[in-house]
Amino acid sequence: MIKFLPLGGADDIGASCFYLNISGTGILLDCGTHPRKKGIDSLPKFELLKDLPVDFVIVSHSHQDHIGSLPFLVQNIPHVIVYSTIQTKEIADITLHNAANILAHNQDGENQLRNYTHEEIDLLVRSMRTADYNKEFVLEGMRHNSGLPVRIMFTDAGHILGAAGIIIEHNGEKIFYTGDINLSSQTIMTGADLSRIKKIDTLIMESTYAATESSKLGSWQSELERFTKQANLILHKGGSILIPVFALGKTQEMLASIYALMKKGSLTETNIYTGGIGKDISALYDRNRYLVRRKSINLELKEIPQINLFDVDDYNFFKKNPGIILASSGMMLEGTTSFRLLEYWIKQESFAVFGVGYMDYETPGYRIMNSKRGDEIRLTEFRAPQKINCGVERFFFPSHSKREELLELVDYTSTKRVIMVHGEQSSKDWLGFNILSRFKDVKLHSAENGTEIRWGNN
Repeated sequence: MIKFLPLGGADDIGASCFYLNISGTGILLDCGTHPRKKGIDSLPKFELLKDLPVDFVIVSHSHQDHIGSLPFLVQNIPHVIVYSTIQTKEIADITLHNAANILAHNQDGENQLRNYTHEEIDLLVRSMRTADYNKEFVLEGMRHNSGLPVRIMFTDAGHILGAAGIIIEHNGEKIFYTGDINLSSQTIMTGADLSRIKKIDTLIMESTYAATESSKLGSWQSELERFTKQANLILHKGGSILIPVFALGKTQEMLASIYALMKKGSLTETNIYTGGIGKDISALYDRNRYLVRRKSINLELKEIPQINLFDVDDYNFFKKNPGIILASSGMMLEGTTSFRLLEYWIKQESFAVFGVGYMDYETPGYRIMNSKRGDEIRLTEFRAPQKINCGVERFFFPSHSKREELLELVDYTSTKRVIMVHGEQSSKDWLGFNILSRFKDVKLHSAENGTEIRWGNN
């Protein structure tokens, strides 16, 4: 009997955490936080683990919505053993320390959490065990009641550096957890490696972009062409462009894309502003370029001329020194660098904001990307409406699979069971309808936080 219990991320994007009990061995797939929630509300429902064995955590990748609550879990279950790829471990050493700084800065009386320390992060990261892609390792929990171990393997998910899909095998049952998977190549990362997942019994699958028509997303190349055209219009007028990006993944992909366009001569040469932990993560992309699958091993991000964004104290500087600014957070959450820049940007008629990635519908980034010049919007619920004077352009450079690719994955794996996670209801509705329409023999589950799914022999 296999038991699957979502603690977070089942019907939303954030706080991904899925519990598996396989013959008495308790495994958590990911352990994230929710980007727009605070305190205990941002964590998975760890209280559902009471009286359950929790032996291992297997982390698919190091975005905060997949790894951010790991320190809180370890506070309560210190014996748990954590596995990831080596690249995910290296990135976690940067991002978890950064998260600790943010938590300490945002500490308030309503937090209801004991924030973790840098010393705790050091201990956690040192204790993380790593495995290479396509190399099997075995797990047996303290209450494991089968003569056969649980076999695990990481496969390259094509999402960001170190991202992995997770193959889980036990007693003839083969499970594949996609994590965040991208079947298409980006500027740096190559699309997911599917060579090990030809035959799967149960597919636990993300559904991020399933509600989005792929014609709106375009291809990476077609979006680069559209980006170039719109960017040149702004730069030729002496304006600056603000691009909100996640420090991990989108920063590196957009930096490489913009530089390649400039070298080719299609994009006007201009200043590129970056900073913060994005630069530290870029160094890891460079250091691992021979160790992972990527489109060009010769590209080194450190060789791209960049100006430190945090050396700019007065934002009027960007009028005299125009350029392209890559600033986190990618959703322009209040208090972040991209949000502070946005407050200045929307007053400037010659400037523009370019959205390039996923944005939660309740964030300032979503609000600005779904408006246009001349509109009045509230950047946050408690702020007065502000007129948008700058240009606003939306582009799609997805690091997740398109909806047709998700259906291809179901077909390719010849799976018998699909459990849909990591998507808003509209995404799961579209994906579920199309799976049932195309694959008559597939048993379909739409996961819900706190609701257990069981299968296999008693």
